[in-house]
Amino acid sequence: MIPFVLLMLLGQLIASISQMLLKRSSQKEYPNFIRQYLNILVIGGYGLLVVSLLIAIICYGHMPYMYVVIIEPVGYIMVMLLSRFFFKEKITGNKILGMMLILAGIGVFYLL
Repeated sequence: MIPFVLLMLLGQLIASISQMLLKRSSQKEYPNFIRQYLNILVIGGYGLLVVSLLIAIICYGHMPYMYVVIIEPVGYIMVMLLSRFFFKEKITGNKILGMMLILAGIGVFYLL
């Protein structure tokens, strides 16, 4: 089961990276409507989301549901940290509070 937990974490990382690609694409100006959706960042972002989805489907079949529920919210934390790294977004007190609540929820769920 440990390999599937690690695979699920990798899937969450891939999904978080795809969000970074999609956000980067949304920050650019494109000459027309088609180019806005048919560019390497959007195609790559959605491609990575498909890969993440396939990983999740594989893991759902081999992991107890309890572990899946714990690992899913980790993606929110990854997105926050990657946004700080790639976009220099500030990590505010509210974001830290939200991250602590997510981690506390994981802890409560895991301990019960």
